[in-house]
Amino acid sequence: MTTPVLPPPLRPGDRIAILSPSWAAPAHFPAIHEQALERLRSEFGLEPVEFPTTRRDSSPAERAADVNAAFADPSIKAIMSTIGGDDQITVLKHLDADIIRTNPKRFLAYSDNTNLLNYLWYQGIAGVYGGSTQVHLGPVPDAAHLESLRVALFGGDVRLTPPARTRDFGIRWDDPRALTDAAPDLPAEPWTWSGPPRSVTGPTWGGCLEIVEWTLAVDRWMRPVEDYAGAILLLEPHEELPTPAQNYRLLRNLGERGLLGVASALLWGRPPVSDHEHPATEQQASQLRSEHRDSVLRAISEYNPELVVALDVDFGHTSPQLLLPYGGNVTIDRESQTITAHFG
Repeated sequence: MTTPVLPPPLRPGDRIAILSPSWAAPAHFPAIHEQALERLRSEFGLEPVEFPTTRRDSSPAERAADVNAAFADPSIKAIMSTIGGDDQITVLKHLDADIIRTNPKRFLAYSDNTNLLNYLWYQGIAGVYGGSTQVHLGPVPDAAHLESLRVALFGGDVRLTPPARTRDFGIRWDDPRALTDAAPDLPAEPWTWSGPPRSVTGPTWGGCLEIVEWTLAVDRWMRPVEDYAGAILLLEPHEELPTPAQNYRLLRNLGERGLLGVASALLWGRPPVSDHEHPATEQQASQLRSEHRDSVLRAISEYNPELVVALDVDFGHTSPQLLLPYGGNVTIDRESQTITAHFG
């Protein structure tokens, strides 16, 4: 298969671009944004660099101009998105592929940024699935996220550890407590494993399942199915609480496209099952996630029952959030039930 290359890791003191290629959350919640920038300086020794649209609601062309400029700037060593959104697919047509291919850099993001991560994958550049200044660094961060983010930025291998607790949403950003208090959480079910007892190492592809479907619909930055042979799929539901039936149908579409059949493994993200308007008890959350697992395993049984599968892995729309290479290599060992991310 085509194997994208992960750009070099950072070093303390490097400059990292902080962009808003989707929604400019810092324009609306600046205190959270400022605290995130300070953590990048104090926790990681990096110098965050903002661009014109980082704190401004802007057109797709304006946001793309900042992405192009960040890649073109030789002093910028990596790029991190502030948050996702819902329209980044309209940004892609304004990107300069020559600039980006000539100046590859680590791009850290998730959710709607699946659009840009897939675009980079298409250009032969691997990225990092995870990282968000507004969601995971501005509010009180999880220690597991900080450890994972450090390896994603500075390189190395990290074995993912299942957390004891999880939460679907934090404290509202207009509440001053979001800057100082940890959000309530619930016990986390252990990861669920399926498939043959073998170890698989391979490059990853996928992202937020809804955005993956958009990518397939546009079909502008997709390679032939055989180019994804052997890939480890990273797939996870978004925070708007899709039902198990909806996720099954999206997975079925991937199966009909042939992508499930050529993959070597699947990492399924722990699905959000509650939000501020629809909080769930521990029992309700556990039951809903069980139904999601059943829907995923149904699709896998129909399209690739020999797939190595780990369910409810804590990446994407999760807290804590563990970061994974996007296009880089991951090792999944079904027998030892371990997942190792290789960040170079």
